Amino acid sequence: MTAAAPDLYTLPIAARPRRTWAQAAHALTFLVVFAFGCLMINGSQFVVLLPLKLLPFRAARKVYYEGVRYSKGAFGALLVLICQWFAPTKLVLSFETEGLGKFTPEEIETLVERDNHGKVVALNLPKKAVLIANHQIYADWMYAWVLTYLMGTHRDVFIVLKKSLKWLPVLGWGMQFYNFIFLARSWASDRLHLSKSLSWLARRAEKEDSPLTFILYPEGTLVSKDTRPVSKKYADKLGIPDMTHTLLPRSTGLHYSLRSLAPRIPSLQLLDITMAYPGIPSMEYGQAYYTLRSIFCDAVPPPAVHMHIRKFDVNHEVPIGNISSSNPNVLPNGSAKSAVEVDIPEVEREAFELWLRNLWREKDKFIGRFLETGSLDAPTVSGKPVEVEVPIQLRHRYEVLDAFCFFVPAVVGWACSKLR
Repeated sequence: MTAAAPDLYTLPIAARPRRTWAQAAHALTFLVVFAFGCLMINGSQFVVLLPLKLLPFRAARKVYYEGVRYSKGAFGALLVLICQWFAPTKLVLSFETEGLGKFTPEEIETLVERDNHGKVVALNLPKKAVLIANHQIYADWMYAWVLTYLMGTHRDVFIVLKKSLKWLPVLGWGMQFYNFIFLARSWASDRLHLSKSLSWLARRAEKEDSPLTFILYPEGTLVSKDTRPVSKKYADKLGIPDMTHTLLPRSTGLHYSLRSLAPRIPSLQLLDITMAYPGIPSMEYGQAYYTLRSIFCDAVPPPAVHMHIRKFDVNHEVPIGNISSSNPNVLPNGSAKSAVEVDIPEVEREAFELWLRNLWREKDKFIGRFLETGSLDAPTVSGKPVEVEVPIQLRHRYEVLDAFCFFVPAVVGWACSKLR
């Protein structure tokens, strides 16, 4: 009797069978659909939104921002749709109930919303939050954005990108409309720009009572054969042990970000997410098993995306330092030394770095547990972890039209009517 062939996702990409004609057709269809969606979204931004931005009227500016939010939500819906159609998988969510960043029993009771059929339709996670996670594969950010779709904040996602991506045709142009933050990867020149940009976004979100989700990866890059030695060298320099399954986090960008956002959003939360994927053996690297091409073009997605979520009140539970002299109504400007958001005393810098490093060591242990048990969460009294499975798919059929920005004219008309 022949043994069953192993699932493709458990094999390194280099060891998988040659791509079939069916996979080639799948890849072509995916590329056409995704490119069409991006072109529709970006086209609507140029045709409908850009003229509004050029008009010197407050009402036009308000309609413009609502249109940008809609187009950003359309891209979030497009990400969900391409997962649903071309790389079906599910999120397996667990929530901390015992250690640092734990949810209270009352919060756990209300976290998950289900419809009459028991299907998960929403997650009641904070609407104003900084989302941090470990970084294993390039698709991490897509699955993080999918999570915000369930949170209801996918229209209000902000990320940091390399400045070189700013003028990338279609995608780069769209990201400029989204008010994403582009950095030159030099803190000497970037820190004031980052702080000013986030302070402006935070002030606007608080004033308009709109959501804000800022996604950041403190490791700065993927875990790989190239970055592992860099992390080890950094650990040796600090005289501490290196991580096993993650990279040592760099605290600078996150620290600047929290100090810029927290004074302007008193309720700001930090969502710490540990991500893990089945099929990646211990001491192996995620990109050897899951690339954007293998997931979406070859149709070999992870069977599940595991996320363990912790939550911290930034102003009370995270040691960001003394920011009492920050004026929420004034944006950091002038020199970095005159801005309390980025002029951080060494003692406060070291305290935050140690806190983040300890957070990451626990994250490293969670991934070790996942490799042993298949779950990021600890077992409960019943012997099994409490997990929520959510298939990645759009909640309503009409959202397929949203994913291609077909409702932009209707949204602009609605926004105009609200201003009358």
